[in-house]
Amino acid sequence: MPIKIPNNLPAAEVLESENIFYMDSDRAYSQDIRPLRILILNLMPIKSVTETQLLRLLGNTPLQVEVDFIYTESYTPSHTPKDHLTEFYGTFHEVRHKKYDGFIVTGAPVELMRFGDVAYIDELYEILEWSKSHVYSTFHICWGAQVGLYYHYGVHNYIHDEKMSGVFEHRTLLKHEKLLRGFDDYFYVPHSRRTYNKSEDIAKVPELTVLAEMMTGEPYIIANLDEGQFFITGHAEYDPLTLNNEYHRDMGLGLNPKIPENYYPNDDPSKEPIVRWRSVAHLLFANWLNYYVYQGTPFELDELFKGNI
Repeated sequence: MPIKIPNNLPAAEVLESENIFYMDSDRAYSQDIRPLRILILNLMPIKSVTETQLLRLLGNTPLQVEVDFIYTESYTPSHTPKDHLTEFYGTFHEVRHKKYDGFIVTGAPVELMRFGDVAYIDELYEILEWSKSHVYSTFHICWGAQVGLYYHYGVHNYIHDEKMSGVFEHRTLLKHEKLLRGFDDYFYVPHSRRTYNKSEDIAKVPELTVLAEMMTGEPYIIANLDEGQFFITGHAEYDPLTLNNEYHRDMGLGLNPKIPENYYPNDDPSKEPIVRWRSVAHLLFANWLNYYVYQGTPFELDELFKGNI
């Protein structure tokens, strides 16, 4: 089954070129089926890029998925045209009365700021609180994972001495966990961040479990399995050239960045990067949708947390 996306969304052209089955809103309405309803809070500055990355993975399942995008009202993005926001995005105020099968919170380029100094943090905290009573399962990515861990469990983040950028090896810790079905014992995922969480802090929270970690010991997938909350510290959704584009952007800004680790053949930025994480990305999103959203959420979403509005 396809992913349902808004009519004329720019990502449709990319998905079609990659032979990913999607349908627009008009066609989806003709099907007698209840799709999974997924809400995406897109905090990234160039929203169309993140849209395509996420829709590519959400669309690669046998389930029909209907996506709503929202952005923060308390901070208007400056790198995405206002027309794009008006046509394809809503605000939290417009969806807060709805129930969703799943909710995705993206990363954001604010990781060196204290959480309390982020312009939209009060609105984000309100949305995270709302998600506990209006969403069946949540999926937080990178900075979205760090702020989610802080808000829900008081887990702090820390700053690396230098930016972590590259494709890093990881290992599974709970081999029989449903989210990790199909994963190899060791696998690769891109990271691009300056901040991190400590496993010893997470171990102090009884509700949380580390499902997979980097070889350095940093947690990669953290979960509250009882509540269907997942916190992913890396970027399995990244395109092949995302790290390349970030590297050359930072070079152009005179930041003298390190070459992304384990990314270019022989660490040569003139060569085409090696993709080592595509299968992991598809497994991660497909397993979440199947085992933690589709197989658990009620058919009638109004029955979800009945009595909450």
